[in-house]
Amino acid sequence: MKTGLIISNTYQNHDTGPGHPEQIARVSVIIENFKKYNNKNIFWKKPSIISDDIIKDTHEASYVDLVKNSFPTKGFSSLDGDTIISPGSKKATFDAAGSIIAAIDGVQNKEFANAFCGVRPPGHHCNQNKAAGFCILNNVAIGAKYLLKKYKYNKIAIIDFDVHHGNGTQDIFYDNKHVLFISTHQYPYYPGTGSEKEKGKFNNIYNIPLPAGTNSEEYLNAFEFALKRLKEFRPEFVLISAGFDGHAADPLAQFKLSTDDYYEITKRILETSKEFSNGKVISILEGGYDLQALKDSAKRHVDALLEFN
Repeated sequence: MKTGLIISNTYQNHDTGPGHPEQIARVSVIIENFKKYNNKNIFWKKPSIISDDIIKDTHEASYVDLVKNSFPTKGFSSLDGDTIISPGSKKATFDAAGSIIAAIDGVQNKEFANAFCGVRPPGHHCNQNKAAGFCILNNVAIGAKYLLKKYKYNKIAIIDFDVHHGNGTQDIFYDNKHVLFISTHQYPYYPGTGSEKEKGKFNNIYNIPLPAGTNSEEYLNAFEFALKRLKEFRPEFVLISAGFDGHAADPLAQFKLSTDDYYEITKRILETSKEFSNGKVISILEGGYDLQALKDSAKRHVDALLEFN
């Protein structure tokens, strides 16, 4: 079986302005690297056209309407202090969400065993009704709701290894017993949420806050607790919010992870979940702001997906 790589060229039109860390080159370097890589087991696929109904299973209808009407016809606008949008951002935003739908359908239809969605804008800081932290729609949450509704899964796990807490995803699933949300993140740090006390209505939120300066050994030791919780929950499908900004080279945080750690993290998720998810794992790009570290770490992440499909 192959690994799906879900890519759309519309990310190039999401212009966030000069100097913004969530820049067009973040996805360009990943795509160009995979083209050079030229692995025959990568299945390239475009995003699906996503319906409003699917998005509104996750986001409030009034928020979706607000977003659709907020994109400027020229220049720049903003949805919050960090989340800059331009005319081309609209298609990129809906293609990012459509990517996880294409990935899920591809796994379900056995086009490929697992998948990575190389998209922007990211999603995990956006909740039901508010953009935040470069995020406009919550791509991974849309995917989880789609799995529950369309394919009638009963247990979905979302693992978020971005260095920033996925507060939007946590908000969306705080009262949902069908979704386990696990997050490792620098704490205290942006967005300020993600303490161990935030557990969800059904004990379905599991935060592992770690201090600035956390190194590879410390992180991987802590990640064993995430894997233990994953085993207890026994999800039928695993979604990953794959942020690579825990890398030591990243300018926006202070973890000290290495490129190869992302292979190891991914491998451990796949090994742990294979028994109950049958290898059904899809990841989607969140953060990562040093271009070299992002390019190399995303490749190691996909190396693990290819190896274990």
